[in-house]
Amino acid sequence: MKPPLTAPHYRAPAWLPGGHAQTIWPLLIKGPLPRYRRERWDTPDEDFIDLDWIAGAADAPCVVLFHGLEGSSCSHYARRLMHAVARRGWHGVVVNFRGCSGEPNRLPRAYHSGDSAEIDWILRRLQARGYPALFAAGVSLGGNALLKWLAEQGSQASGIVSAAAAVSAPLDLAAANTALCSGFNRIYARHFLRTLIPAAMAKERRFPGRIDMHRARAAGSLRDFDDAVTAPLHGFLGADDYYAKSSAGPLLGAVRAPTLLLHAANDPFLPASALPRRERLPAAVLLEVHAGGGHVGFVDGALPGRIDWLPQRLLAHFFTYMPVSIGMR
Repeated sequence: MKPPLTAPHYRAPAWLPGGHAQTIWPLLIKGPLPRYRRERWDTPDEDFIDLDWIAGAADAPCVVLFHGLEGSSCSHYARRLMHAVARRGWHGVVVNFRGCSGEPNRLPRAYHSGDSAEIDWILRRLQARGYPALFAAGVSLGGNALLKWLAEQGSQASGIVSAAAAVSAPLDLAAANTALCSGFNRIYARHFLRTLIPAAMAKERRFPGRIDMHRARAAGSLRDFDDAVTAPLHGFLGADDYYAKSSAGPLLGAVRAPTLLLHAANDPFLPASALPRRERLPAAVLLEVHAGGGHVGFVDGALPGRIDWLPQRLLAHFFTYMPVSIGMR
C-alpha cells in the first residue's frame, strides 16, 4: 500500500529571485527523458497526432498531459510529471499536438489555444479505454484549451475525467499577448517565433496560398504571428477574434468537474490582474496562486534546484479524486 500523495506549500528559493529566472532555470535542469512508448492516432479529419506513453499497473489510473506553445513530451514539465507518474505506478500519456512530435502534420491547420474540439476527441478516446480514473492536466496553452473544454462540457465533463488541473494558463489571451510585447518579456516571444515562423514557411511550401508569408516573416510579436498565421489557418477573422473566442477565463463559471487552477503571481506571461477573483469561481474550481514560480517554473530546493514540486502538487490534487476502490493501493 502506497501512502497518500501530498505536496507542501510552494515557496520559491531565495537563490532564484524573480519570475524570469524562475521561468528560465527549469530549462537547464529538466533531467532525462522518460522511457516513452509512442503511439500514433489518426484524427477524424485524416491528420494524426503522436502520444507518448508511460505504462502503469493494469488497474492504475491514467494522467494525460496537454503541453504548451511549441512544447512536446520533451518539455521539462512533461518529463518531470511523467517520471512522477511512473514512480507511482500509474499510466501517463503526453499528447503531442499536431506538428509537435518532430514530424509535420498532414493538414494546413496545426493547433491553437482554443482547440477544445481536439481535446474532446482525445479525452473521449482515452476514457473509452476503461481506466478506473482519468486525470487531465494542461500547461500554458494546453491548460487554456483544457479549461475551455471543461467549461463547454459543464457537468458532463465529470463523466470523462475524474479531475483536471491547469498550470500557468493564459486565461486572457489578449492580456497575455500584451504582456509578451513589452520589456524583457519580448525575449519569450522571440523564442517562440524562432520555431513558429520556419514551421509556417514549411506549411506554405506544402500548401501554397494558405499563409501570407510576407506578414508571417515580418511578425515581431506573437500577436502579429497569430493575426497572419494562427487565426486564418483555424477559421478566425484575425488575432482579436481568435483571442476573444479562445480565452478560457470568461468561461470558468461553467466548469463543474473538480479543477485545480495553479498560477504564480510573478508569471511573466500573464499579469496577476488578469486572474479571476476567487469569489466569482464555481465551487469546482480551486484557484491556487503562489507568490513565486514564474511561468511553469516552480523550482524548489537548494542550488541547482529541483522541478519536482509541480508534479507532486498535480498528483496530490488528482489523488484526492481517486475512486475509493483504488485510492490506497
